[in-house]
Amino acid sequence: MTDGTTTGAAGPATRTTRDLAKAATSGWLGTAMEFMDFQLYSLAAAIVFNQLFFPDVSPAIGLIAAMATYGVGYVARLAGAIYFGRMGDRIGRKRVLYLTILLMGASTTLIGVLPTYATIGILAPILLVVLRLVQGFGAGAEIAGATVMLTEYAPVRRRGLISSLVSLGTNSGTLAASGIWAILLAVLTEEQLLSWGWRLPFLLSFLLMIFAVWLRRSLKESPVFEERPDVVDGRALSRSELAEDQAGSVLEAGLRQRKGRAFFLALGLRLGQAGNSGLVQTFLVGYVATTLLVDRSVPTDAIVYGSVLGFVTVPVVGLLGDRFGRRPVYVAFSALTAVLAFPLLLMITSGSTVALVIGMVLALNIGVLGLFAMESVTMAELFGSRTRFTQLALAKEVGGILTTAIGPVLAATLTAVTGSWWPIAAMLVVYSLITLVSALLAPETRGRDLVRLEDAA
Repeated sequence: MTDGTTTGAAGPATRTTRDLAKAATSGWLGTAMEFMDFQLYSLAAAIVFNQLFFPDVSPAIGLIAAMATYGVGYVARLAGAIYFGRMGDRIGRKRVLYLTILLMGASTTLIGVLPTYATIGILAPILLVVLRLVQGFGAGAEIAGATVMLTEYAPVRRRGLISSLVSLGTNSGTLAASGIWAILLAVLTEEQLLSWGWRLPFLLSFLLMIFAVWLRRSLKESPVFEERPDVVDGRALSRSELAEDQAGSVLEAGLRQRKGRAFFLALGLRLGQAGNSGLVQTFLVGYVATTLLVDRSVPTDAIVYGSVLGFVTVPVVGLLGDRFGRRPVYVAFSALTAVLAFPLLLMITSGSTVALVIGMVLALNIGVLGLFAMESVTMAELFGSRTRFTQLALAKEVGGILTTAIGPVLAATLTAVTGSWWPIAAMLVVYSLITLVSALLAPETRGRDLVRLEDAA
């Protein structure tokens, strides 16, 4: 195990370019599936679920209820992060990624065959919440596992670029889900959409699940996990086992390090991206349609356009992180989001369709995708290899609960009470400033040896 932090490569040279390509494809595909599933759900919650599962309340209350069913999945994600994160640190990343993809795909497909309120009454929203919980439990470790796997596979000098494929996966999933909904809104009547059209996106996700499961069956384990000095025969030794092992003294620094600082720094980095995502990709779609009374296809199309642009934004940000370091790029994007929050919301609510689309595209690429491209690699590099999966998953999911889950519900409530859009902009500023401060406090992690057991902070 090396002690350098700037030039050492992560793990032994036991993986071929083909192995890296397979890991990259697997990580991209799994993350794409996760975000497609969740974006399908979030758009359905914003567009039709209030009518299908909460038809006996006012539109504003129905939107709040639909956003709440969207948010409960993040509670299950936290449970999944704890359960699968520990499993991934103990027995390896590969096995966990195989299980999470199965859970996500099965629950999403079942949402597509769920009876509505008109058919079975109150049992319909109850079953919707149950499936959302199962979906969240599987998703709780999916993106963390894909992030860890890609980061640990990547060559040290291109770690930011290759890890950004996780962000491209989220972007691909968002684009696919938004594109499917945009097509449905364009070609189906309101009656067709509410009777059967909304089911199609959920049923189509089954095909993606089958391909992802097939691909992950032949994926090799992370080279960093195999290189860890506390891993014997594919399993990490417990503390008691290490105490009895002669190599235990070698691991003393990594095991005795006080945990906490790296986790809270990672959590702060997460809040900006996750909070902005919940507002831009979820809440604004419903707000524009139900409160501003703009045709629902307009904000959905804006997310599609923004996601397409994201295929340029994400790798460019990854390359910038490899060239200049993680901290300066984080600082630049979080500061820019805070400065532009109110101007962008003025554009979105101006009444001009063109301004609305441009505003949402910029908000998505600067405040969400740009930050996400840096988040993928930086959070993984902050943690030591013994607890990387668990801490990364927890930081992502706690951050998701505090922002992406609660944020849309809070935004719906505040905009309903104030009758204005300014709370949305204010929330964007707060989220971005938290990330800005965290980036300034965090150490530079570019080039860190990922086999090291201790955290970077």
